[in-house]
Amino acid sequence: MQDLHTRRAFLQKSMSFLAVTPTVPTFLHNAMMAIANPADIPLTQQPSGKDGKILVVVQLSGGNDGLNTVVPYADDAYHRARATLAIAKDKVLKISDYLGLHPNLAPVKALYDAGQLAIVQGVGYPNPNRSHFRSMDIWHSARPESEIVTSGWLGRYFDNTCSGCDPHVGVSLGETSPLAMQGERVTPLAFDKPESYRYAGSDVERYKQLNHADAAPATQPAARPAPTGRHRARGGSGATSPTPAEQQVAGSPLEFLTRTAMDAQLSSDQILRITREHNPAGIAYPGGNFGQGLRTIAAMIRGGLPTRVYYVSLGGFDTHAAQAGRHDQLMQQFAQGVGAFWADLKQQKNDQRVLMMSFSEFGRRVAVNASGGTDHGAAAPLMLMGPAIKTGIVGRHPSLTDLDSGDLKYGIDFRSVYATLLESWLDAPSKPILGQQFKTLPVLRT
Repeated sequence: MQDLHTRRAFLQKSMSFLAVTPTVPTFLHNAMMAIANPADIPLTQQPSGKDGKILVVVQLSGGNDGLNTVVPYADDAYHRARATLAIAKDKVLKISDYLGLHPNLAPVKALYDAGQLAIVQGVGYPNPNRSHFRSMDIWHSARPESEIVTSGWLGRYFDNTCSGCDPHVGVSLGETSPLAMQGERVTPLAFDKPESYRYAGSDVERYKQLNHADAAPATQPAARPAPTGRHRARGGSGATSPTPAEQQVAGSPLEFLTRTAMDAQLSSDQILRITREHNPAGIAYPGGNFGQGLRTIAAMIRGGLPTRVYYVSLGGFDTHAAQAGRHDQLMQQFAQGVGAFWADLKQQKNDQRVLMMSFSEFGRRVAVNASGGTDHGAAAPLMLMGPAIKTGIVGRHPSLTDLDSGDLKYGIDFRSVYATLLESWLDAPSKPILGQQFKTLPVLRT
């Protein structure tokens, strides 16, 4: 309490610091306000994924071939257009008299049979862009009309609904946070594996001491020994200038900000412990970044982190040549990872709280190319998974003969899917986030 009192006294005398620091992150700003005024403590206690709903987004990067994922096996036009690439009728995992899943998607088919998978057909947007980067920007920002985008649809969800949240509100498994997760005021966490989410500087012990829960206020460190020779400091004092870390005297704004920010960083120890202890009985995740990323997400959900949205990617879907073998492998990686993830959540008894969406930036052309692959297309199916989902096919499969320059025409705007997730799952109004009101889809159980 002495340390808290010191900070409160400091803040009450230094509120001008907030006025001259407009870029201070929201969660730091509200944490300072809460310490300065106990009445504001609720600002730091927002609802979270710790005991609420969680969204997991799976990005299939490179442009997944939707026609060989959700296969119109009964359509002769499919087999004519893909004489060397079409999946045989007796190989597909049939879900209707017209559609079936890729033969390597058995764990996904099991979700469908269990009433936990919806397939949204013909998802896209007007005037589709076939550039990986531009189309991904469009899907991430949900703003096709804007050439320059600085925030994503999930980032704006955080901005609009998560005032005061710590960075755990969103976690992305990857080296960098995707645009979809980036807000103007809230910046979620991103790391490729738990071991990399750690302070790696030279002064680890001082770092830990500064952030120890029971640590006394920092004191001015002693001057370092005087350097010799040509490295001696100018001015004749014989001592070097203190480093920024050494300038963090007790009660300074820098000391408090550093302490608060590092408190969030020290959660890496918690994440490491949670993931290392997670060993679900009888469940084997596939190797590779995707499978292990899903395992990490399941472990963090089991560990009770206050995360609302998790994001993970599986790459390699840009199959311009020799697609068959490569796409088969990708379908297997996707299905095994997703299957293990849902089995894990069910074992935890957390599956009811989680909904998963998988998407890709575009589909592929209907016709096979001369290299045994497919080129960039437009509309494609999108999957929604979880006990909250009503199983079925949403929308009509696009025509394989009425095409747009060789591509499937979209029938459902992807922002309708986003609006559904925001309003019906995350309990947030979608219009402030998406810029306009889109029709929601009847895919969630009431």
